Amino acid sequence: MKAIISGGGTGGHIFPAIAIANAIQSRYPEAEILFIGAEGRMEMEKVPAAGYKIESLPIAGLQRNLSPKNLLLPFKILKSQHKVKKILRDFNPDIVIGVGGYASAPTLKKAAQMGFPTMLQEQNSFPGLTNKILAKNAKCICVAYEGLEKYFPADKIVITGNPVREVIEQSTVSKSEGLDFFGLNGNRHTVLSVGGSLGAKSINMMILDHMSLFRENNIQLIWQTGKWMYDDAVRRVEREGLEEWVKVHKFISNMEKAYAAADLVISRAGAIAISELCIVGKPTILIPSPNVAEDHQTKNAMALVSKGAAVMVRDDECYATGVQTVIDLVDNPTAQRQMSNSIRQMGRPQAADRIVDEIEKLLNIKEQQN
Repeated sequence: MKAIISGGGTGGHIFPAIAIANAIQSRYPEAEILFIGAEGRMEMEKVPAAGYKIESLPIAGLQRNLSPKNLLLPFKILKSQHKVKKILRDFNPDIVIGVGGYASAPTLKKAAQMGFPTMLQEQNSFPGLTNKILAKNAKCICVAYEGLEKYFPADKIVITGNPVREVIEQSTVSKSEGLDFFGLNGNRHTVLSVGGSLGAKSINMMILDHMSLFRENNIQLIWQTGKWMYDDAVRRVEREGLEEWVKVHKFISNMEKAYAAADLVISRAGAIAISELCIVGKPTILIPSPNVAEDHQTKNAMALVSKGAAVMVRDDECYATGVQTVIDLVDNPTAQRQMSNSIRQMGRPQAADRIVDEIEKLLNIKEQQN
């Protein structure tokens, strides 16, 4: 099997892409897999670190403000399409999979034009415009939420769930091992705060200015800040003498240990973050990012809130009320148990394997047509 996987930009696109690649490689050890990403984006670092080859496109997104960068966009699109055409011709894939992100649009569009079977993996409960357009020529659309018939052709949709990192799905890390890894105390409540792979300013400011409340309520914190807030966070923790209570990280590579240690999670409502939380079954406070297309993170969050599987705090309200919401939930073990049970029921394990099943179906169809 020869597969191209295209997309990236954030961990929410990159981690499922790598999970799909790993599932293909597990089932077909001799498979050739090539990634196509965008120049300067996170996938150019994370994909090679996972052991896969990646080609880059000079593609970028449309700036929402009046930026001179938008004048260059048509040229970048043309250049990207030309490069994709050459990559496709040279690699000659059996399947081309788009996971979202800047690079997936020119890659899947050109692949469909050249007659290569294409597949979409839509992580969110509300798809973006690019995937709505690409869906017209896709052979299969793998989704994580019900009700996407409103946006995609119903006969192409398969509910597979979102692929999550294998190390999380198959984790056997105990709570005590997680606490020991982060140097935390087993007699305190433990909260994990993650604002996505790039950090989240509003969540970080909420914590930065209310850190003393965590110690006052016997709560210790594992805090992924992202690189922009890291130095400020470290300085504030040191100034307030909270080194034993607040463990600050730019990025947590051992997320399976962080989940194991946590009694409660504060998170953005990105689709992959939610999928991981459903697998690990942790009580969760979701603070959706307002800076995403079509406010899709609020829609993701509400899919859980409506089933009693999470609590949601609006981004513009989290500074004032977020930490108190954390304290209230920490003090309510009954609510935590109910939430944990509900969110676990929404988990869809082995999603990457289900996606490979769909790839096999498509390739069988292709062989029959040939």
